[in-house]
Amino acid sequence: MCSSDLRIDLFCRRVGEYRAEVHRADEADLPTLISSVCISHDARRLVVPPGIPAAWRGTDVELVDDHGLSAADLDAVDGVLTGCTAAIAETGTIVLTAGRHEGRRSLTLVPDLHVCVVREPQIVELLPEALATLAADRLERQPITFISGPSATSDIELSRVEGVHGPRNLVVLVVKESS
Repeated sequence: MCSSDLRIDLFCRRVGEYRAEVHRADEADLPTLISSVCISHDARRLVVPPGIPAAWRGTDVELVDDHGLSAADLDAVDGVLTGCTAAIAETGTIVLTAGRHEGRRSLTLVPDLHVCVVREPQIVELLPEALATLAADRLERQPITFISGPSATSDIELSRVEGVHGPRNLVVLVVKESS
């Protein structure tokens, strides 16, 4: 098992290898970072799950609370801001379980930009550890989504196409929690 710092560095490197944009920040800087990321992606409106922490709500971006928005409504926003249940360092994978910081599955599949907050303590080294976290929290029967980078597929000629089955852009904000 690797140290916490090595595990976090490995996760950041691996998720970046999947063409995700990765930023590291202190928890207190999160609203400013979210605003900065949105400006760089020309995103003015993000949908958020109802349980998003108040501390994530900046003032430079309009956050639209999801209360059952339709697919058309979700397509009309510029992106989505969520948290996650766990992250796996070895594979650079984010695990979503439709929790209060994550929202329903369609939130992370319809908008073209997904900004995902990953807290450092949520990063585990291997898949079995992530599965143990799900079991310990009794989440194994929830809808579970594993995300390894932006949505992409290849056609028969191996031409890469992004954004077919989910967001074309994934931004991962790895947050060091305040002590």
